[in-house]
Amino acid sequence: QVQLVESGGGLVQAGGSLRLSCAASGHTLSNYAMAWFRRAPGKEREFVAVIRWSGGTTYYADSVKGRFTISGDKAKNSVSLQMNSLKPEDTAVYYCAAAESTPSIWSVGVEGSYHYWGQGTQVTVSS
Repeated sequence: QVQLVESGGGLVQAGGSLRLSCAASGHTLSNYAMAWFRRAPGKEREFVAVIRWSGGTTYYADSVKGRFTISGDKAKNSVSLQMNSLKPEDTAVYYCAAAESTPSIWSVGVEGSYHYWGQGTQVTVSS
């Protein structure tokens, strides 16, 4: 059984920074991409960022582009999300996800492209 465990969430003022981390443990994971999604109160879960290990390509949601940076270590099955210039609208539960096959550029933002999910970590940005 693969487990993804997120850490690093918390409360921060607008304009501040947080760094989220996610590590996989358990059964050996055939990991081709890792991503972050988030669910804001009253909204559906949405894509934030992904790193595809093949080529190390990264993609971001428009809402976080230029402010968030995803990075990771495939060998360690770990991924991080550096979040800068945080806004109140970034308040959400952030979820780590891992894919057992490389999602296409058109499917990186689709939940169904990912096979494993963490339990989530809360990020709250105060105004």
